[in-house]
Amino acid sequence: MKIKIINRSDHTLPSYESHASAGMDLRAYLDEPMLLKPMERAIIKTGLFMELPVGFEAQIRPRSGLAAKKGITVLNAPGTIDADYRGEIGVILINLSNEDFIIENGERIAQMVISKHERIHWDEVEILEETLRGEGGFGSTGIK
Repeated sequence: MKIKIINRSDHTLPSYESHASAGMDLRAYLDEPMLLKPMERAIIKTGLFMELPVGFEAQIRPRSGLAAKKGITVLNAPGTIDADYRGEIGVILINLSNEDFIIENGERIAQMVISKHERIHWDEVEILEETLRGEGGFGSTGIK
């Protein structure tokens, strides 16, 4: 699948790090390093603009290593970029650690997954089909 993209950054286009990767790393596009204090959030620009086909979305997700090692994650994970959005891709990062974190230009800050989705039409009814689970939610199936 080909997707039109404009790259106004000085970084390479997002790419898959291995042959089986689902996500492509996004890089920060900054004029200077940015300080993210504990519990602070910021929108980090990427310099990328794209044109997704209708029926597809881009999901912006945290990088597991950055989250596990530094406490830096994507605030609205997964963030969704709709097919009709034409603005610059930005990533909402939050620092959940107790230490300052400096974001450098070109640093891999998040990953992007392109995903197909369906549009639905509601069929409003009075009764839903019964299941064994029924109305059991939040932990109703146990933990083991």
